[in-house]
Amino acid sequence: MASAAAEKGKALVDGSESAAERTARQAREWSTWAMKKAKVVAHYGFIPLVILIGMNSEPKPRLVQLLSLI
Repeated sequence: MASAAAEKGKALVDGSESAAERTARQAREWSTWAMKKAKVVAHYGFIPLVILIGMNSEPKPRLVQLLSLI
């Protein structure tokens, strides 16, 4: 486990990382970044989306009716 971390650090310092390894690392970094952003968007956008869909349905409810628990 420790040797894998040392090899990873060594490849970055030496510059001996191949193009395929560099592309794979960039793809992992990008996918991690994208998933973090998607999590934030889903977290803060879900309730407003539900309210928006509810306001555009028939019959037209008032906002208070959508937000009430009854």
